[in-house]
Amino acid sequence: MAIMEHAYYASFGYQVTSFFAASSRYGTPDDLKELIDVAHSMGIIVLLDVVHSHASKNSEDGLNKFDGTDSCFFHSGPRGTHQLWDSRLFDYANWEVLRFLLSNLRMWIEDYGFDGFRFDGVTSMLYHNHGIGTGFSGDYNEYFGLQVDEDALCYLMLANYMINLLHTECITIAEDVSGMPALCRPVAEGGGGFDYRLAMAIPDKWIQIIKELKDEDWNMGNIVYTLTNRRSEEKYIAYAESHDQALVGDKTLAFRLMDAEMYTNMSVFSPLTPVIDRGMQLHKMIRLITHTLGGDGYLNFMGNEFGHPEWLDFPRKGNNESYHYARRQFNLTEDHLLRYRFLNAFDKDMNKLEERFGWLASPPAFVTEKHESNKVIAFERANLVFIFNFHPYQSYVDYRVGYKILLDSDAPEYGGHQRLDHSTEYFSEEYPHNYRQNSLMVSKMLCFFVVCLFF
Repeated sequence: MAIMEHAYYASFGYQVTSFFAASSRYGTPDDLKELIDVAHSMGIIVLLDVVHSHASKNSEDGLNKFDGTDSCFFHSGPRGTHQLWDSRLFDYANWEVLRFLLSNLRMWIEDYGFDGFRFDGVTSMLYHNHGIGTGFSGDYNEYFGLQVDEDALCYLMLANYMINLLHTECITIAEDVSGMPALCRPVAEGGGGFDYRLAMAIPDKWIQIIKELKDEDWNMGNIVYTLTNRRSEEKYIAYAESHDQALVGDKTLAFRLMDAEMYTNMSVFSPLTPVIDRGMQLHKMIRLITHTLGGDGYLNFMGNEFGHPEWLDFPRKGNNESYHYARRQFNLTEDHLLRYRFLNAFDKDMNKLEERFGWLASPPAFVTEKHESNKVIAFERANLVFIFNFHPYQSYVDYRVGYKILLDSDAPEYGGHQRLDHSTEYFSEEYPHNYRQNSLMVSKMLCFFVVCLFF
C-alpha cells in the first residue's frame, strides 16, 4: 500500500500523482529495493498494491490536464471523473494510456523486483457505473451486457497476459466485489488472467454479524454460504479483517468484539471478564474458519494476528493532522503480561498447521454439518476434520461428527481454559452420520471451542 507517490497522506496512496515514483515519505528508491531484497532473502514474496483504476485530479503534480486538456490520459467530461472518489478515470482505449500503464507494471517488476500486484478498484474498472449503488446477485446478466467497460476489461486481460508472458513467476490479485465470471481464469481461455480474487464479502459479513446480531442469532448456514460462495475453478483469497475496516477511525475486528475493555482488561493480572473471554475465543474461531473454509489463500491485515485494539489513521483534517494512530503497536505481542500474546500464538500455530497439511491448496471443503440450533459447523478438508461450536453458552457431551486433537482454541497457550484432554484419541466407527459411512463421537465440545481433528 501507498508505494506510488501521492500528495495527500490521508489517501493511503490511492490518489496517485506520480505512477513511476516510489513515495518519498518512506525513504529513497534504493531503500525500497533493499527492503524487497531482504524480504526475498527470507523467502517472502512481495506484491505491490497497484492503482490503475483511477488517478489524482491534481493538475500541478499529477497527470490531470497534462497537455492542458482534460482528455490527455482520461475520458473527457463526466465519464472521466469518479463521482465518489473525486478522481480522474483513465481512457483504456487510448494507445498511449495502455503504453503508460503497461510500462508502469514492467518498471515495478524489473527495476524494483516486486513479485506481482494486487490491482486496486477492479470493480470500478469493469463497469461503466463503477459498481456504485449496485448489489451484485451473481446473475450472469449482470456481467455480460452493455454495462461492462470492455476497454477496461481488455486492459486487465492485456496486463495479465504481458505479466505472465514476461514474468511467469509473478502473481496478480483482483480486488473485485462483483464476482465477474472467469476473471481469474487464463487469458487463453477468455478469462481476465488474474491468479486470485479477494473474497471481499467475508470481512464484511463478520462485521455485519458482530454489529447487528446477538450471539444466539448467528446463522450457521449464512456463515458457511459466505465462506464457500465461490466458483471452484477460480481461486479466492479469504481474510477476516480488511484495511477498509481498520482505517480512518473505524474499529478493528478485535475492538468490535471487546471494545473499551481492551484498554483495561487485557492484562493477565486483571480478571478474565466475559467480554474479553468471549472476544478472544471468537477472534480465534473467526480467523480459523476463514482460513480453512474461505478460499485458496489467506490474507492477514497487519495487527489482526494478535487482535490489534485500534485503527490505523494517517494525518488528515478530520483528526487535526495527528500522527497518533499512524502506526501499529507490534510491541503488544512482546509483553508477556498482556493477553495479546495468546492470540498471536494461536495465529502462529494455525499457519504452521496449514503449512503441514496444505488445506489452502486442497480442493474445497466438504461441509458435513451446519446445525442452526446447536450452532455447530463441521467440515472436512485436506484430510482434516474441523469442528466449530459457536453456541454462546451450550457445551455438548458425546457429540457425534462425521482421531487426535491438533489445534484447540481452548488450550492454555492460546488464552483458553484447558477443558479438553489432548491425550485422548478418537476412533471412528461404522455409524453413518452427516452423509458419511463412518463417524466418531467427541466426548466433550465446549462453547467457543474449536477443534481440528486428524481424519
